[in-house]
Amino acid sequence: MIDTLAVVGATGAVGRIIVELLVSRRFPAKRIRLLASARSAGRPMEVAGTRFEVEELRPESFAGVDVAIGSTPDEVAAEFVPWAVERGTVVVDESAFYRMNPGVPLVIPEVNPGAIAGHTGIIASPNCSTTQMVMVMKPLHDAARVRRVVVSTYQAVSGAGLAASQELRQATAGWLAGGAEPRQIFPHPIAANLIPQIGSPRPNGFTSEEMKMVLETRKILGDESIQVSATCIRVPVANGHSESILIETETKLSADKARHLLAGFPGVVVEDDLGAKHYPQPRTASGRDEVFVGRIREDISCPNGIALWCVSDNLRKGAATNAVQIAEYLATQTAARAGGGRTVPA
Repeated sequence: MIDTLAVVGATGAVGRIIVELLVSRRFPAKRIRLLASARSAGRPMEVAGTRFEVEELRPESFAGVDVAIGSTPDEVAAEFVPWAVERGTVVVDESAFYRMNPGVPLVIPEVNPGAIAGHTGIIASPNCSTTQMVMVMKPLHDAARVRRVVVSTYQAVSGAGLAASQELRQATAGWLAGGAEPRQIFPHPIAANLIPQIGSPRPNGFTSEEMKMVLETRKILGDESIQVSATCIRVPVANGHSESILIETETKLSADKARHLLAGFPGVVVEDDLGAKHYPQPRTASGRDEVFVGRIREDISCPNGIALWCVSDNLRKGAATNAVQIAEYLATQTAARAGGGRTVPA
């Protein structure tokens, strides 16, 4: 049990889910505080019968706060995280700002929980697309060492925020009616379309989103030799990211062995029966915390390749759930150091 946990960015799409998870999972804190921008201050939020009042985010907001979960843009994280750390708060940060800082652990609790112990006040949660891919890679890497990954992502508009979700709804209605399609968030029409760019261009021809998958994967798995080639695509799906992945391992894995390893890994659910048309889909994964994997098969283009398809709710395991799991781990460790208290499963 800890005294106080704060959620920074509590009124955003991911922030709201974080609060819901804290309540539904009975997070072991005596007090939960919600922090957001000045325009949201004073706004009441009710979650599962629990009423909260949103407070304005200020430096002094972190006095007495043990753990903070931040779901904010990079520029906000760059400002508020030092305020919190200076006051003794441990921050679980969802932004990209600290992820590649060598002094900040980048954590998926099912994959590298031991990295949490090395924090100096900040723990980063990975990019949503990286998270679901690494969850699938981890058991195969442990068994046969992953050498190379080729991944194409099909990313839902919810990953671009509440306004993007609204744009999809309005644009789809406009497209179906043959009328105007609003375009404020995306550079091209999103209805009935695919946009093969997420993030800003990089000099090597990849985008910032694609390079996050490369660099974050290596850091989480602690293996700089893993080669990753990513193509990230925005698709007209409301929620839930999908990925087509080819994983090449050092030693051969059969499809049956890969299926067995994945089915036994915490947080991964195998849905893999092509004949019965049973495989992961974003509509059925939405609202769930697991990573779903199917279409598992031995690749016919390379001797040690496993091809598969995985889907996950990008707002949950890709963001909110992963951060809450890290905070639960911190609370568990605090209780253990105190000589007791409620333990929390990952």
